[in-house]
Amino acid sequence: MNAKDRPLVSFDWAIKNMLRNKANYDILEGFLSVLLKQDIKILSILESESNQEYQTDKFNRVDLVVEDENKEIMVVEVQNNREVHYFARLLYGASKLIVDHIQLGESYEKIRKIISISILYFSLGEGESDYVYHGRTEFYGLNDHSKLDLKRHDKKALFGMPERLNASVFPEYYLIELERFRNVVKSDLDEWIYFFKNAEIKQEFRSKNIQRAREKLDLLQMPESERKAYEKYLLNKASEQGMFESAKLEGKIEGKIEGKIEDAKVMLAKGMPVALISEITGLAEAEIFKLK
Repeated sequence: MNAKDRPLVSFDWAIKNMLRNKANYDILEGFLSVLLKQDIKILSILESESNQEYQTDKFNRVDLVVEDENKEIMVVEVQNNREVHYFARLLYGASKLIVDHIQLGESYEKIRKIISISILYFSLGEGESDYVYHGRTEFYGLNDHSKLDLKRHDKKALFGMPERLNASVFPEYYLIELERFRNVVKSDLDEWIYFFKNAEIKQEFRSKNIQRAREKLDLLQMPESERKAYEKYLLNKASEQGMFESAKLEGKIEGKIEGKIEDAKVMLAKGMPVALISEITGLAEAEIFKLK
């Protein structure tokens, strides 16, 4: 097998087991620098929310919380399966980080900037044409639709650095939907997204630090014990995915049956014969009689 074909560990495994090591900070620094379009230097790894979750959640979601040299906090999350209240949990997670990093009675100027980055293996919306979305809180006039912009000295007092004058203290969110990425690489960010989706980094990729990631995340360079642990992780992840799909299928079947029952109730209310209702819905006549 040549260097071009060498397999890499998946990014969610790297977050859980490798990127917390200071020697590997450069991998995450490369990705964050490209995404945020500024040079990011990681100072430390903070307590991760997923470390405190139940054992059953560990394959569905992993995250890594870092603090950069500007004292901003960034949470990078990989989410494998759809979650009904996903946006609500994103808001909760960012809000909790804000609260956790300010002491009771401290001035609000101490509030930390939170940047939430989600790498998703599913699509959130319908009719989407993009695969990377960015959201933040801004205020606009109801009458003239002008954007509310802080005065320059207020911005400087709030952020302290000229390069952050256009920033906001509110959390920012980035959503990367791997399912919608078509493996067409057009930018430095696309190179990282290609890696997230395919666990592969091409030799010709030139995004910041991405070739370092290619070297450090090489599966064949890992000790045998780590390779076996990784293989076990993939098996468990596949098993959990299978259970998730089965539950989803069962839910669809149950939903169909519940729908048929509701239809049968409506038909009964209109006085339709039980035999005809049974023929239309597929429900047994005995079941329909119980609904009367």
